[in-house]
Amino acid sequence: MAIRMLSAILLSAFSSLSLAQVAGTPPNGRLLASNCFQCHGTNGKAVSGMERLAGMSASELKKELAEMKLESDKGIMTVHAGAYTDAQIAAIAAYLATVR
Repeated sequence: MAIRMLSAILLSAFSSLSLAQVAGTPPNGRLLASNCFQCHGTNGKAVSGMERLAGMSASELKKELAEMKLESDKGIMTVHAGAYTDAQIAAIAAYLATVR
């Protein structure tokens, strides 16, 4: 009887733990996009002088980052964009396109 009760308690504790972890998972692309937030504002909602990324179309963001990746000037955006794979760029663009 005690073993069943202990098993039920442990099962309940682990079930709620895994649900809490899933509930706390950030949207796909957000952690990658957080690198953009230093200059472009939290969630891409720029407030001063920088381009607002939030709400831009995913295709436009992907296009711009792909172009920056190929630039020869080695400016800050060339370095940032060059560090991402095409799949990561797609995830960043998809996330920022959903932010309003």
